[in-house]
Amino acid sequence: MIRHSCLWGRSRQFFLSHSVFSCHSMTTTSQFPSTSSSSSSSSSTIQTSAAHPKLRHKDWLSPQEVFKIFESITDPVSLTSSWNQYCLRRDFKPNELLLTLLVTNLAHTKNFAAIESLMESIKLHRLPLANPLSDDFYFNVIKIYGHSAGRIRKAMETLLDMPQRFNCWPKVRTFNLVLNLLVSAKIFDVAREVYLSAPMLGVEIDACCLNILIKGMCENGDLEGARQVLDEFPQQRCQPNARTFATLMHCLCEKGKVDEAFELLGRMEKEGVDADTVTFNVLISGLRKQGRVEKGMEVLESMKRKGCEPNEASYQEVLYGLLDVGRFQEAREFMSRMVCLGFNPSFVSYKKLIHGICREKLIGEDLDWVLKQMLRQGFVPKMGMWRQMVQTVFSAGNSTSTSQISFVEILGS
Repeated sequence: MIRHSCLWGRSRQFFLSHSVFSCHSMTTTSQFPSTSSSSSSSSSTIQTSAAHPKLRHKDWLSPQEVFKIFESITDPVSLTSSWNQYCLRRDFKPNELLLTLLVTNLAHTKNFAAIESLMESIKLHRLPLANPLSDDFYFNVIKIYGHSAGRIRKAMETLLDMPQRFNCWPKVRTFNLVLNLLVSAKIFDVAREVYLSAPMLGVEIDACCLNILIKGMCENGDLEGARQVLDEFPQQRCQPNARTFATLMHCLCEKGKVDEAFELLGRMEKEGVDADTVTFNVLISGLRKQGRVEKGMEVLESMKRKGCEPNEASYQEVLYGLLDVGRFQEAREFMSRMVCLGFNPSFVSYKKLIHGICREKLIGEDLDWVLKQMLRQGFVPKMGMWRQMVQTVFSAGNSTSTSQISFVEILGS
């Protein structure tokens, strides 16, 4: 316990001192602070009048009736005023269903300060809750903090406060949500601290958690650290999946270490992990960047033999590879194969192919087919592409009467 307490304090202190975060003032009552700049008496009168009429009556309201009242409120001012009015009632006893609705509606109106005020009241046990709040409630709040409000610090604080101050042990999905928020925001040092706080939070590490950590380390350029996390899977009684290896392979390929990425593919097969389409696409893309087109085509074919069906991105990467090395005739044939399979080449690949055909003077049926296929996909060649094609046709000694390129037919369609 001493180790866990120290770890919790170190994680929290490290996070709160991080320069990327700013503090927000909090209220210590269950009511929301007034946003009006007028005097307190006039502000109170305005808020009371904006509250829902049923909440101003003295009739006893059941939890179901209160929920329906707040469910019907759409005005932001009426929402906060109605809550403040409800806090003054003798039958004030909010439950999780009502608080979840309140937090969600406040988020829709972007009143994040009110959400923080509410969470502070819950933390200080100022709300006479009908029952303790579950992890689902805190997961929703943390998701709002991170995705809607951009307040990652508050998301982190809420997670760390759950066991001791909110009397709720977080589930692994809530833990992973915060970890992913930190990694996505590229706050890698803090993400590492959160990961180390898992025992204190009662969280059992799963494969998703380790995958998030690997993603963070790869994005931070810490390839060696990512490899160490991969080796940690058995220690945590977890099984790496295709995403685990694909993330590491992508990092290796970005650093030009494509052969090492293929070694990971071999390790996948030994450990019984089936490579998916994304995994093979990462390898094909890495080979393309090194100009190893033949190997990329071999990987494309090997996918099918291993029961993994290539998708449009698989073929597109091979097509780009052929275009990059100037094999335009093969690229034209490969593009035709893509179309026959029901895949649509990108506009960039058409542009590169037209440029290559014009440069190599491969005018005639090839250029005619490419132009017509572009139009079938809804692409329109830009002026520079038209200029290059026209110049190529006439510089080759062709005329509008002898050229096989049906410009009139294409433009007319």
